[in-house]
Amino acid sequence: MKNSTKAAQINFALGVFVLFFGLVTIVGMFFSTSEIGSRTSLVAGLVLSLIGAGMCLKARIDQQKNIDE
Repeated sequence: MKNSTKAAQINFALGVFVLFFGLVTIVGMFFSTSEIGSRTSLVAGLVLSLIGAGMCLKARIDQQKNIDE
């Protein structure tokens, strides 16, 4: 049980990092000089943000399961 709690904390930290990186990529979209570059940054940022948010959500659910046990 202790290892799964630690894994959930690590996954949450990684999720926050990936989410932050995705948001930075989306902001970088505004500084792109070409339309295709802007679209690429938007799609990449959205994908990274969704992955990061999913990791955070899954880690919170896992933490709740460990507390309930």
